[in-house]
This record gives sequence, C-alpha cells and structure tokens, in this order.
Amino acid sequence: MTKFADLNLNPKVLKAIEEAGYETPTPIQAGAIPPALEGRDVLGIAQTGTGKTASFTLPMLSLLARGRARARMPRSLVLCPTRELAAQVAENFDTYSKHLKLTKALLIGGVSFGEQDKLIDKGVDVLIATPGRLLDHFERGKLLLTGVQIMVVDEADRMLDMGFIPDIERIFSLTPFTRQTLFFSATMAPEIERITNTFLQGPERIEVARQATASETIEQGVVMFKPSRRDRADSEKRKLLRAMIDGEGEKCTNAIIFCNRKTDVDIVAKSLKKYNYDAAPIHGDLDQSQRTRTLDGFRKGELRFLVASDVAARGLDVPAVSHVFNYDVPGHAEDYVHRIGRTGRAGRDGKAITLCGPRDDKQLDAVEKLIQKEIPRLENPLGNAGPDTQDEAKAEDTPKKASRSRTRGKSKEKAAETGSIPEEATPETADASPKESQDRDQSSGGPRRGGSRRDQSDNGKTPVGMGDHLPSFIALSFDERLAS
Repeated sequence: MTKFADLNLNPKVLKAIEEAGYETPTPIQAGAIPPALEGRDVLGIAQTGTGKTASFTLPMLSLLARGRARARMPRSLVLCPTRELAAQVAENFDTYSKHLKLTKALLIGGVSFGEQDKLIDKGVDVLIATPGRLLDHFERGKLLLTGVQIMVVDEADRMLDMGFIPDIERIFSLTPFTRQTLFFSATMAPEIERITNTFLQGPERIEVARQATASETIEQGVVMFKPSRRDRADSEKRKLLRAMIDGEGEKCTNAIIFCNRKTDVDIVAKSLKKYNYDAAPIHGDLDQSQRTRTLDGFRKGELRFLVASDVAARGLDVPAVSHVFNYDVPGHAEDYVHRIGRTGRAGRDGKAITLCGPRDDKQLDAVEKLIQKEIPRLENPLGNAGPDTQDEAKAEDTPKKASRSRTRGKSKEKAAETGSIPEEATPETADASPKESQDRDQSSGGPRRGGSRRDQSDNGKTPVGMGDHLPSFIALSFDERLAS
C-alpha cells in the first residue's frame, strides 16, 4: 500500500503530515500528488470527502518550498467558491506548512480590505481567495497575477452553480500561460469540461469514483410526506423533521439540516430552538463573524444541529457528523451528493434522510437518476397526514358552496326589491323548461329571456339596467334606426 513517504514530498511537509496523524493517502491523493510534483496539469474528479484539499495542498507546499514571494505578486493562487471552503483550505495550509517559512493570505468577503492589502503588499507565497474578492483587489490595483506559478480551482462544479465561470475565465486570462493548473471537481458538467479543454495543457486525469456518487458508508433514506392541508404543510413538515430526529435517538450525535431557501433556514432553526433543540442557522446573508462563530461551535461539539443553505454544502470539513437531514430535496441533483457528503467522511458511517413532499417527485427522480440507484423509502413516523379522501374533500367544499348559494339568494332578493332583475328569476320560471318559459312569456306578453330591447319597449317596460333616462333611439332595432 502506498504511503506518503513514497510520494517524494518535501521532508518538512512529510513531518507535518506525520504530526497530523496521517500515514496513508486516499486514492485521489495517491493519484494526484505524483503528477503535480512533476509540474503537470491535473484534473481530479472525486466525490466530496475524499481528501481533495490535501491533493493540491501537499504538492504545492513542496514546490513552493524554494523561492521567495514578491510584493503584490503571489506565487500561487487557490480559488474557492465559498468563504467557508476558502477558510478550510487556509487551515490545511497552516497545518502542513508549519515547518516551512511560507506566507499566505486569505481574500474573502466580509473582511476588511485594509488588512488584506497589508498582507498582499508584503508578498505572499499562497493566495487563497473567492473569485469576487480577488477581482475586487485586482481592479483596485492592489494585486498582480503575473507571478502565479501554480493555480488551483477547487470545487469547480460549485463555481458553475454559483455563476462564477465568467470570473474564472477572466482570472485565467490574467495569469501566465506557463502556469501549472490543478483543477478539482466532484462532477464534470459540459461547461466545466469546456474550461478544462481550454485552459489545461494535457492534464493528468484522476477519477477515483464514478462521477456524482455517494460514499458507500452513508446510509440513505427518504420519507414521503403528504400534508393534511396546504396551509399546514410547513408546520407539519417541521413536525416530521423533529419526529425523524427523535426517532434516531442517541445515534444522532449531531446533524446538518439543509434547506433550499435562506428564509426556510431561519424558520427551521427558530422552530427547533422553540422545541428545545440546540440549533443555529448559517447562510449567505449572515455576517461573516456570525457564520464563523456558528461553524466553530458546531465543529467543537458545542452546537448539535446546524441548519444550512447550500453555501455550507461545500467546504464543511467536520469529520464526525453523524446525520444529514435534507429538509428540502435539492433543486440541483448534484447538490444532493455534496449535502450528504458532509456525513460518512474519512471512512466513518453516516446517515442521510430526505423529506420529500408532493411537489418534490421530479427532483427526487433526478437525484436517483444521478446516483444510479433508488433511495430506500422510510416509514413516516407521523403516518400519512391529513384528509385526502373524496368524502373529506367534499365535506370541506360543502360550506363554501352553501355560502355561495346564500350569497346569490341575498343578491337576488335585494335585486328584486330594487327592480333591477326581470321577473323570470322566480321559482316558478326557474323550474320550467326553456320551451315552457318561452311559451308562457309570449302568451303573457312578458319579456322573454334574452329577448330584444324592442320586445321590452313595445310592452311599455323600461329596458333592464338602463335607468330612467334611456334615450329613445337606443330602444330601436337596427332596421328601425336605418329607416329613421
């Protein structure tokens, strides 16, 4: 079996790896590190939680051990889609570079420009950044990318989902053509493949697992949910979530609960707190300091439930997450793989439970098609919620129909008092057949339903709805108007 000592890494990097307690590389690390050390471009495709970060961190540190950074010209660049993932990469560099005299800077939003400018001005060996903040510094004239020797794009498929691909292409154009590129992704969408064909030169492709697959150590399940009434769907769904958590008992030591919308993240977190569950929200609208505190509390075990949007589906490296609950089926099937990849990491067992409502069937089908297997259906602890039979639906509709009937009755009575409706709207004529009604109207000289205004004016009655000031010419037929 391959060990880190067999990969020709810098001795000081190897020493840091041993101190961190690692001895054997993961498949993606064993495949990516040798060609990266040779200076070749690398295209790595692996499911989340397989150690992709160390796949580029370790060879970068070995290659950068020699040389010196210049002011405003970083020697290497790591692009990450989210602040959390960028911070995690920075932690990895700190861990493995402790015996090397290398400098780094972290450029993410929510942090003062001034502090970041000071670090860049001194010169950094490793620059870790999100695309938006990196371009902000570049456009302000505080950063030059012409000295980049190694460029890393991490979680490229998430970059695509978040709309960063135009920024990535621009950043590529600002770096030297001779750079070495390390490109990592969990899936390979057509747009991602186009970029790799454009900017990577004869890359070494390492694919250690089928694209978009979930770890075999994760037990998956889906609970089909049907609300009793549409206006109660949200509250009953939150009740089902609590029931699923309670059903797991002590096995659920901690969990991440994913929602599709930021508003739902806040609502679900508030609901769990109300019922004495230790929960806190995290999403893109929160301050960076608050997001950092929440994540730190979750990592340290001080927080049991983390309610998150997909901003936390990437880059959360918490090794001992026992459960993942998908409060919503993700809109993008690939996000399902990344969500459940937060559990079952580093060979541990994990469990992922998804709540699927009546409108989520298409998204669930897309997920099962992507992972190429059917997710087992779990029993709903609350049973099939609510009235769904025809009799119950009929019972709900009856009061509405009765209400409409009473309203029409009152309208007719009021209209009859004011003389604004013809006399045919009476019980006698209402029950009669159309032919009988017509014969009776003709024999009595009364107005026929739908009859002409001439018929009504000939009988000396004012046309309905026209008031007392009807001009005489309006009551004439078309032929009479021509004759006059």
